[in-house]
Order: sequence, then C-alpha cells, then structure tokens
Amino acid sequence: MPTPPEICASTVDFFLESAVPYQQQVPAMVKNIHQSLMSHVTVDARLHSDIVRLAEEHPADVALTLLHCAPTCDRAAAMMWRAIGTSGPAMEKVLATLLCVMEHWPVHSTCTSDGDNKDVFALAATLVIWVIVPKCQEAMILHSSRLFVALLFHVVITTQQMPPEEVENFWRACQEEHRLPSKPNRFAVQAMKALLCRLECDQEVMDMERKCGWDTLLCAHTQHYAVGLLAREMRRVSLSLCSGIALRLLGLLSREEPRWDLPGLAFLVEVLECLDLRECADSILEIMSRHLRNECRERRRLALRGLVVLSKDPSMARRMGTLSPSLLELLGDADGELVGMTLSVFTNLLKSRDMLVSSTTAPKLAEALLLLFDHDNSHVQLLSLDLFFKVMDLVAEEGKKPLKSVVCQSLPALFFHCHDENQRVAEASQETLHCAAGFLQRRDLKELVEAEKLLAFAEVLLAEDTSRAAEQLRRALRYLESPQEPLREAAIRFMGMAGRHLRGQPRELLMICSALEHLTEDMSSAVSEVALQTLHVLRAIQRGHYSIFQRLQDQLRRAWKSRPRLSGLGWLHCRSSEEN
Repeated sequence: MPTPPEICASTVDFFLESAVPYQQQVPAMVKNIHQSLMSHVTVDARLHSDIVRLAEEHPADVALTLLHCAPTCDRAAAMMWRAIGTSGPAMEKVLATLLCVMEHWPVHSTCTSDGDNKDVFALAATLVIWVIVPKCQEAMILHSSRLFVALLFHVVITTQQMPPEEVENFWRACQEEHRLPSKPNRFAVQAMKALLCRLECDQEVMDMERKCGWDTLLCAHTQHYAVGLLAREMRRVSLSLCSGIALRLLGLLSREEPRWDLPGLAFLVEVLECLDLRECADSILEIMSRHLRNECRERRRLALRGLVVLSKDPSMARRMGTLSPSLLELLGDADGELVGMTLSVFTNLLKSRDMLVSSTTAPKLAEALLLLFDHDNSHVQLLSLDLFFKVMDLVAEEGKKPLKSVVCQSLPALFFHCHDENQRVAEASQETLHCAAGFLQRRDLKELVEAEKLLAFAEVLLAEDTSRAAEQLRRALRYLESPQEPLREAAIRFMGMAGRHLRGQPRELLMICSALEHLTEDMSSAVSEVALQTLHVLRAIQRGHYSIFQRLQDQLRRAWKSRPRLSGLGWLHCRSSEEN
C-alpha cells in the first residue's frame, strides 16, 4: 500500500517545531506514529529510523506510551515493537523498562513525561516480549537471567492466583487479537519456551516436554517440582545463565513472598553450585535458615537440600554452626528422608578435622542420635551411627564429661544392633560400640568387642552396676517387638541376664515374664525356644529358689533339645538286623 504524503515527512522533525519541550513531546510522537500505522502494512525506512531514534533516546517514554495506547499489542504496535527490536542499543534500553513492568503484578504504576499515570498490565509487557523475541538476540542474551526470572514469576503467579477481573478482560482481548492460549499461565510458558530456544536451549525445552515438565509447571501443587527439573536441565548447558538467575532469585527470596518463594527456592537449590559463595554466602544462609524453620514441609526439605550442598564447602560449613539448634529439632521429624538430609548436613560439618563439637551441642546431638539407632530406615541408621562415632571423636575436651552419660546409655542399643540382619548396620554398630568403650576408657569392654564376645560384653555391662539392671531392662523391651529374628533373640538373652540381677525386685521380674510369654509362640522356633528357657529361669528366680542344681538341669535340658534329630535311626537299626 502506498504511503500517504502526510506520513512521509519525519515525525520527529514535525514535533520539534512545537514550543513544547522535546521530552514532553515524546509520548505524543509515539501515539501519532501508532495512529498513522493503523492503516499501513509496513513501516517505511524513514519512519523506522524515527522509531528507533526515539527508543534509543527516550526508551522509558516510548515503551510506556506504547503500552498505554496499545496494551493488547495490536498490529500497528507490533510493527513498532519489531522496528525497535532490530536495533540492539534501542532494544537493550527498552527491555529494561519492559522488565520493570513485568516484575509488578498485576499492574505497574507508571507516569510518562506528558503526565499520563495510567497503570500498565504486567501481562502486556510479557506479550511484547513474545512478539519481539525473534528480533533481538543480543538484547535477550544481555538480560536473559532477569527476563527468565520475570517470565517464571508470571508462570507461578498466574497459576497460583485467579487473575483479577480487569486482568481477565484484558487477557480476553489479547487472546482474540493474537489467538493466544485461554489461560495466561500457558501463554507465559509459551513465552518462556521461545526465550529458551532463542538462548539455544532447544534440547532442554524438548526434554522438559518429554518428561511432562511443562504440564507439571502449570499445576500449583507440583509447580516447584517442575521448576527444579527445569533448573537441572538448564544447569547442564549454561552455568553462567543459571548463576545469573540464582542471583536474581536471591533478591526475590529475601523479600519473603509466600506466593513465590517455594518455586524460587526449588530453582535456587538446584543451581547453588553455579554461584560464587564468597559473594553471597550470608544472604543464602539467611534464606536457608528462615525456610528451615518454616512450617511447610516442602520448604524445609528444599532448605535442607541446599544446606547439604553448602555444607560440603569448608568455608560455608564454618558459618553454619548457628543453625545447629534448628537442625537438632529436625532430627525428631517423622519424615525419614528429611532426617537423613539433616544427618548429612551434620556429617559434612564435622568432616573437617579442625572443627570440634561444642560442649553444649555434643550431648544434645548424641541424645538425638541415640533415638535414631532404631530407625526403620537403614540409611538413617548408618548415618546416625557414623555421626555418633564422630561426635565422640571430635567433642571438645570440656564436653567429654557431660557426653559420657549419653554414651553409657547407648551401649545396650549398640549391643543389640551388632546382631542386625543388615550387615552394614551390624558392622557400623560394632565399630561404634568399640569406639564407645574406648571413649569411656573401659579396656575390658573394648577387648570383648574386639574379640566379638558380645554376650560376655552384655554380662559385664549388667554385672558392673546391678542398680541399673532394671533401667537396662526397660530399654531392651522394645527389641522384643523387632521384626528381625536375631534382634528378638538377642533381646531375650539380654533380659535373661538382666533378670539374674533382679532378685528381690518382683515388679521388674514380673514385667520381664509378661513380656516373654507371648514370645513362647513366636513364628521362629529358635526365638520361642530361647523365650521358654529364659522364662523358666526367671520364674524360678521369681520364686526365689533357683539353685545351682536347677541351673545345671536347665543347661542339660537345653542341650538335649538342641541335639541333632536322627529321625531315621530306628529304621536303620531294624534294617541292619534283618540283613544280619
């Protein structure tokens, strides 16, 4: 279509003849150009030059005025935006303004130089980004991290919140204008894909599609999982981009925005290794510490994952001592995975030999670990045993005395788990038991562990302090309910030994007998037999007349019951007689 004569003259030159200051004329120039292009298919060279010149000199006024007069980015506005996108310097400046608009939901308060203070929809700026992405490679690369975070923010916010009515009406008009998805969050994902492809992350976009990551991103309950997956995919190809994104997220997460912090934290945790921790250690630890105390389980889990990574760095490990109280509380959590990560953090903190466990932390940590020896997750058991070993080894000198009481309490539990069906747990328990005997300076117990004379170890342990036999007994009761046959059998034998030291304590003896009665019908014949024998001995002690003769008689009976069963011996004897 031929260009009308009134458009051929330079628009800028036309407005310069006015008495109004040039700065205040810029919005009027933009509106005039937009109005003129409503009936045109293309932008001629001179007008193109005017648009680019205005954008380079007055990027904020140009961008905001266009968003005011054409929020749905109609055909004329799209031509102007694409013209701006052809100039790297102009686009870099304009993009900064668009990003400011995108970062304020649902509207951004603005005021152009002519006094127009009408608010601008954040989604209007996102729509412009989608229109001009193919035209501005360099500008996109320069602002890539900030732009990605802004788009991610739109995906998150439009998924988690119902848009206000005014935003819905605006989006309906945009949808009709550009044939866009019906939901703003789907459009934001579409814009994010376009950006990633422009940043040469095509394969990562396809991998997310193959793993259903984009659909997961559009569900509020699973959004943080998808963000974590996206971060892992991006980390493989662009550490610099991920580093920039992480730094932007640090600023957002410092503001404590509940609607944003979970997916933001999910991305940050995955790319922590891309950051230079010397520059942002304090802010990262502040964020992790805050989420560690959060009531939301997913936030605590993500914070712990981040701390596991950070604690591997010796310089960060030294800074994390202040988190010990919060970490100690988490050791009592019912979630085995969360407890396992907490133990990993503590283990990493103690890997450096120059770090000692303080006299106040050591007993509290040891008490918490003692409860985890019986955890139903073997990984948690192994971590707790290893950490208990380290605490004994690395406790500060002034903390050894208060720690001895907890170590003494640990001996029965360690003894039982030396019989664990899991060979790794059994070996770790025996190693920790050996260390505990050394920590208590009990050479006799240490030698028995070395010789693997565990029953003799238990006998010495019970005999040395008969006043604590009842206490040891109560700790052994829970192992009678263990699903593991070796642990049940070890507990019965331990209780039998403890019972011999309980003469004159009928209440405790009755408690043992009652506990053993139901084990006489255990599904394991070995366990039921040991329970019967022990029960017989304890009842004799209960009656007060368990003589040496009866003890010998019981030993003979046990030997008789355990004799080899030669069921075919009589048949063999008859057969040999017939042959003779």
